[in-house]
Order: sequence, then structure tokens, then C-alpha cells
Amino acid sequence: MLTFLRSCLVVLIFCALYPVGAQGKMYTFVDEKGVVHFSNVPNDPRYVLLDKIKSRHPLSRSAKYIDLRDYEPYINSVGSRYRVDPLLIKAVIKAESNFDCRALSGKGAQGLMQLMPGTARDMSVADPFDPKENIRGGACYLRKMLTLFEDDVHLALAAYNAGPETVKNVGGIPDIPETVDYVNKVLGHYRRYQSSSSFGKGG
Repeated sequence: MLTFLRSCLVVLIFCALYPVGAQGKMYTFVDEKGVVHFSNVPNDPRYVLLDKIKSRHPLSRSAKYIDLRDYEPYINSVGSRYRVDPLLIKAVIKAESNFDCRALSGKGAQGLMQLMPGTARDMSVADPFDPKENIRGGACYLRKMLTLFEDDVHLALAAYNAGPETVKNVGGIPDIPETVDYVNKVLGHYRRYQSSSSFGKGG
């Protein structure tokens, strides 16, 4: 918590002192140790455009997490559009970010459904920290994995986590502890949501 607050303070001070529009684009990210990085050369996939954070994502704790009850109609619509069970989308969000729309992993995955920058671009997601864009992109990518693995949810989730080539190469869920744990975690949330069939704050 203290590390997070320090990181937020650094970004806010920088935003106040550095006029981005006047001096070119600047990028930032917070690494796994809580260190804030700034650069005008985004040579790391974790970098996010600074003015995007300033204008669209105020760094306040109250704005960090979404209430899925507010997004239920949208998730239902996206699920219908891409033929993905909305409860599965919710389960992936729960496992990936625990509803933190500004989540950023050490590997550079971003937002609610933790899209890597390359995946976000492939899914036409301009702002991975925008909840609706991220949900749409994540659902679209999940549909691609489901189609690739003939609607086998276990393999699709493994591919979502470890990459489709890894899953294809082993012909199943790869023996990677993180991936095995991820698949079990998502399926656990999925079963719970199926049994309750309701959207609630914080899931």
C-alpha cells in the first residue's frame, strides 16, 4: 500500500511539473518493485502514455476498481457478440486483475483482462486501461482461443495464459505451474458464478 501511494505521488508530481504537450510524448510504468520509470522512448512494453494516465485515469484509489454491476449489460452484449459466456468473461477478469482496471503486471499485461500490448493492438484496443475497451478486446481474444481449440475451455484458458503455440506444441495444458494454477483458478470462479448467476461488486 505504501509503495503504491509513493508511486502515485511521484507520477502526480511529474504530471504537474512536466508539460507533456509542450515537450513531446512521455511514457511511464511502475515496475514490480514499485519503482516509477519515465521515458520519451518507450522501449519496454510496460510503458503507458503519460497524458493518457493524466486525462483519463486519475490516480485515486476510488477510481481503480470497477463495479461489475455497472458493466453487466456491456459484458452480456460483448459475450453475445463474440459467443463467449459472460460469466466466463467475468471469471477471467476476476483471475487476471481482480477487477482492477488499471492493473499492470511485471510482464507488461494491462487492464482488467491483462492484455499484452501486442494482443491489445491485434484486438484493436487503443486504450487497454479503458474498462470497456479491455473487456471487448479480452473477450475477442478469448473467442479466438476457443475457436482455435474447438471450444475446449480448458485449452482456451491455457492458451490465454501461456500462448496458443505453447498449448499446440504440447497438445494440452502445458506443465507450467502458473498456467495450471491459472486454469484452475478461472474455472473455480466460473463455477461459482454459474451457481450464483449474478454480478456483484468485487465478484
